[in-house]
Amino acid sequence: MARILLILASKFIILSILSSSGLIQCSREDDHDFVSILDRKLLGLKEEKLSRFRIYWHDIVSGRNATSIQVVQPPNGSATGFGIISMIDDPLTEGPKLSSKMVGRAQGFYALSSQEEIGLLMSMNFAFTVGKYNGSTITVLGRNTVLSKVREMPVIGGSGLFRFARGYVQGGDDACLYMYHVELL
Repeated sequence: MARILLILASKFIILSILSSSGLIQCSREDDHDFVSILDRKLLGLKEEKLSRFRIYWHDIVSGRNATSIQVVQPPNGSATGFGIISMIDDPLTEGPKLSSKMVGRAQGFYALSSQEEIGLLMSMNFAFTVGKYNGSTITVLGRNTVLSKVREMPVIGGSGLFRFARGYVQGGDDACLYMYHVELL
């Protein structure tokens, strides 16, 4: 029994020494085997180009067909609504009327995140449903100061034809209708 313990202890010590030297060897400054440069063509990526869209976002907050529902009530009586969170599945259309051709949906949430003014944290995907963009998305995450005449939020990515998208959306509003100009690289 003592002999087995001695053999196991020596194997453990040898394994520990080999493991530590492996960790030390992997953490050298000039060892960058974990990074590789990707070929754009292998990923199916084309030359970058600037694309511009004009779409209308309809946030319907009440009624039978509401597309925005409040999921968190604020714990206090804040004048700015601080703490309210709403989930959205809003129509995106080509024109300003809700009856205009629908091109997709804005899906995500917005949260009233400012105690000083009416300011939203918006996290949403513009999920397109028509033409060559069907199934592609543009992801927007940013601050939306509701009372500003013009607001700008960053595009942080996308999928499908918008994979690796970057750019911004710029919006202005008329009640619960927002027109977004989207510029993508």
